[in-house]
Amino acid sequence: MAFDLLLAKRIRASLQSFPGSITEFITEKAMFGGIAFLYKGKMTIGIVKNDLMVRVVTEKIDAILKKMYVRPMDFTNRPMKEFIFVSPGGFSTEEELQLWIELGIEHAQEKLK
Repeated sequence: MAFDLLLAKRIRASLQSFPGSITEFITEKAMFGGIAFLYKGKMTIGIVKNDLMVRVVTEKIDAILKKMYVRPMDFTNRPMKEFIFVSPGGFSTEEELQLWIELGIEHAQEKLK
């Protein structure tokens, strides 16, 4: 499993800024040859090699895909519904990383309704 260990450390640190009710339900799981962070069992965000993998609610996916550094997650050579990849330039600051994590958690919370 080869993925950016520093990025995983950054995600763990960023998750600590969320209210306890969220962080107590975060787990980690090996997925897609990398690592994924799950909220109540739902994948939110992850790392595949050096890219960030994020789940995004359907209503926001088109706008998000227009952002720089973002592309559809095409792990299987076909775009996967509600999944995106973000290349490293898109999460160079902690604020940018936090926004991607928030989108991923939003997706999980929506699926749990």
